[in-house]
Amino acid sequence: MAYLSLLLLGLLTWAIFIYNRLVRDRNRVFQAWSDIAVQLKRRRDLVPKLVDAVRAYADYERSTIEVITRLRGEAEQLDHPEEIAQVERDLGIRLRKLLAVAEAYPDLKASDQFLTLLRQLSEVEDHIQFARRYYNGSVRNLNVRIDSFPDLLVARPFGFVAAEFFELEDPQEKEPPEIA
Repeated sequence: MAYLSLLLLGLLTWAIFIYNRLVRDRNRVFQAWSDIAVQLKRRRDLVPKLVDAVRAYADYERSTIEVITRLRGEAEQLDHPEEIAQVERDLGIRLRKLLAVAEAYPDLKASDQFLTLLRQLSEVEDHIQFARRYYNGSVRNLNVRIDSFPDLLVARPFGFVAAEFFELEDPQEKEPPEIA
């Protein structure tokens, strides 16, 4: 009887230990996503300033500017990482297109305001990349734990689910915007 009690106590202790590690890893994923969200908001906050700077020089690129403005608004309304990732990928592609348009305007490229915005955007893109890397590492750790024996014996009954990676689909997105 004493052995059975010790065995049950050992199993309970093991389950508590595993559960606590799963909770820790899940919270790391939430915290890492929060870091990405902060950086994405910083990027979205730069968008209107960048659009205004380019608009003054490249009024004929109105369609690009309108799409960027629409995507920025969409990104602010979304809650799920997968949806946000898709809109942010599209926004990044359009921002690169806007910066390419700016290359055709020497006066714009020489503007202190524009150069400052480009530097800030480059810095934010670097922070997004670092935050994305940490987030994906946290997701990997959680997902491995959820799918690994013996942790899955605790994870599945308590409803732990795999998290989604924040992935790049556009190879150009790996490169930060160039500063003129």
